Amino acid sequence: MSDTPASLRRKINSAGDLQSVVRTMKAMAASNIGQYERAVRALGDYYRSVELGLSICFREGAMAAPGPEENRPTDSGFLDAVVFGSDQGLVGRFNDIVADHAVKSLAALPGRQRVWAVGERVHARLADAGLPLAGVFTVPSSVRGITQLVGQILVEGEARRGQDEVAELHLFYNRPRSRTVYAPVSQRLLPLDNSWRLELAGLAWPTGNLPEVIGQSTTLRALIREYLFISLFRACAESLSSENASRLAAMQRADKNIDELLGDLNGAFHRLRQSGIDEELFDVISGFEALSVGEK
Repeated sequence: MSDTPASLRRKINSAGDLQSVVRTMKAMAASNIGQYERAVRALGDYYRSVELGLSICFREGAMAAPGPEENRPTDSGFLDAVVFGSDQGLVGRFNDIVADHAVKSLAALPGRQRVWAVGERVHARLADAGLPLAGVFTVPSSVRGITQLVGQILVEGEARRGQDEVAELHLFYNRPRSRTVYAPVSQRLLPLDNSWRLELAGLAWPTGNLPEVIGQSTTLRALIREYLFISLFRACAESLSSENASRLAAMQRADKNIDELLGDLNGAFHRLRQSGIDEELFDVISGFEALSVGEK
């Protein structure tokens, strides 16, 4: 059935309403990217302080230098993994990309694996891939919610690892490359990497006097907890920034498609309207000519 002016007008109005929603979502995504980028930058100074504290602990021998075997994955114990995704849709292939990266990376690692998903949608994709899922966390809706999520992950991880002789902790998430581009990355947090320890031990202290560590083992454990907190916080913030970048790109494509659709609909509406006007003019002219012939 051909369109009428009334039906075309309804389609134009509906497309206009949808475009308003899309542009609102674009503005929200751009705003969210800004807040998560600022949160990541704000960690810089604090992370530097933790690094300096760890460098003193490693330098003074608070932890014995690990052997080469501590840098190799082990077949015994558990390998814990946290995969950051999304709870909401309209994010393109955001969840597919990080899930595929996690599945491929974990397939190459030995040990009994336990996987936690951050987000229902990535949880579903990991379940479809057959990974051994241990649980799912809710994705924070703001920067304030990240701290609560990180606390939940740390508590859950410590409770599990406390029962295991050997345990590793890996993170998988999307990291932003530009405003609308991101890429999947992975990070092993535990056990601590030997080369990373040596690098920290060689850091230059900002002043000429090295501090003395009181209660070395206690201080070291506290600093490692802060290191884990910062790493998880940064991973979550970068994942959320990437999620909104993906949503922004999807909304930009949708906005462009709606613009093209509105152009087509408006063109069809004006052609149909002009056709109706032409028909009415032809009817008037035909009637006038018929009356003129009759009078003659």
